[in-house]
Amino acid sequence: MSGKFLPKEPVTLDPPKDDIITKEYLSKCDAIKGIVFDVSSKASSYGPGGSYHRKDASHGLGKSSLKPEDAHSDYSQLDESSMETLDNWFTFFKNRYNIMGKLQVNESS
Repeated sequence: MSGKFLPKEPVTLDPPKDDIITKEYLSKCDAIKGIVFDVSSKASSYGPGGSYHRKDASHGLGKSSLKPEDAHSDYSQLDESSMETLDNWFTFFKNRYNIMGKLQVNESS
């Protein structure tokens, strides 16, 4: 893995959790590709009022977009370059933020 996605200062993370996270609980966290990260210590786009706050915004991260209409979880239509960008963001997050669990899959959708 390229070192460019590693934090400049070492980060001590808890072991990843495998809890199932409901969309209601997600209102306290943020997610990428269905994996919920605790970004509560950060502000900007992930904090209150930010484009990616309280949701899985995988599509927007892949497109490098802060537009509210791009901040959604369906990344199935991203092109190869955008998927690489999304994967890079996922690597960035998993090296900096604790993993709280996985989003609950809604069986009816």
